[in-house]
Amino acid sequence: MKIKFLKAFNGDAIWISFLENDIPRNILIDGGIGDTFKTTKGKPGELFEVIEFIKNNEQSIDLLVLTHFDDDHIGGILRWLNKDKEASNLIKKVWFNSGKEIADKFKSDENPDLDIEIVDGTDDFYTSPKQGIKFENYLRNNNLWEGEIIEQGQELTLLGLKFKILSPNDNKLENLLELYQKQEDYFTSGSKCDFKTTLKDFIETESQPDFKFKEDYSVANGSSIAFILEYENKNFLFLADAHPSVIIEGLTKLGYNKDNPLNAEFMKVSHHGSSHNTNMELLEIVKTDKYIISSNATKHGLPNKRTIARIINNNANTVIHFNYDLTDRVFLEEDWNDFLIFKAKVTNEFTY
Repeated sequence: MKIKFLKAFNGDAIWISFLENDIPRNILIDGGIGDTFKTTKGKPGELFEVIEFIKNNEQSIDLLVLTHFDDDHIGGILRWLNKDKEASNLIKKVWFNSGKEIADKFKSDENPDLDIEIVDGTDDFYTSPKQGIKFENYLRNNNLWEGEIIEQGQELTLLGLKFKILSPNDNKLENLLELYQKQEDYFTSGSKCDFKTTLKDFIETESQPDFKFKEDYSVANGSSIAFILEYENKNFLFLADAHPSVIIEGLTKLGYNKDNPLNAEFMKVSHHGSSHNTNMELLEIVKTDKYIISSNATKHGLPNKRTIARIINNNANTVIHFNYDLTDRVFLEEDWNDFLIFKAKVTNEFTY
């Protein structure tokens, strides 16, 4: 199995490729911002290259997971669908929690802000004045989706893999239905870059008795599809932008806790390393040395160095993997002197 964290700018796009009974399989988790597929000037991005590889090798996207509504996760997919009329032929199955299905689940009115449209030929979905087809209709019309809700507690087997869904829970889905507002909720944690503060300073600050963790409040992030993927007795933790309280709840229901942690090959750190999406309680119930952060550090102060300090404070043997070369920007000379064991690498592809 190969897992590649594409250069998705400030977003997420993850390509998983493997063999199932000698048959090549591909899973795509999110698609980054629109430029991850192609820029408005036509320059191809890594998502375009992946799609072309799959197409040219007569393979399929056997599962497309759209974790939540934020543009830094679905923008690249929408731009591809907008531009390529044959795109649906490449996709076999989609996981996506639509506004209509959530409304049906709670027997409530639909939230019009959760409607997504595919608008033929346009570059930017949200700003387009043209008429298009609703995304969920596109999925249904092309037999890509059965309208199923993906939520905490499910254990799903597909393509020889097992998926244990940690997020969202009912509360986060209901919040999305009632509170989501288009174009106002795409990004949170709009803090300034904190790279000039040392790791030691962050750790000392958070060791004080008056320190209180503040969780992400974005309703879109809270609705993220997050899961454990099991492959050949190995666990991989994909957390999208999920809230830590929900992830902890999901792990606890599976029997994991501080004394019985989940052994994982890696953790894809939630919300591009935001300090509001990873707390010590979560770190203590996941046993791994690999933490992966998807961000080019150009927007919203992400990743937060404070998050990395928490990770290192929890595990001195930590290896932080970035999908962009951020090492010299994030860490100060004092950090390397204060913490001699941890490592930071630019690594966006892993083989198992």
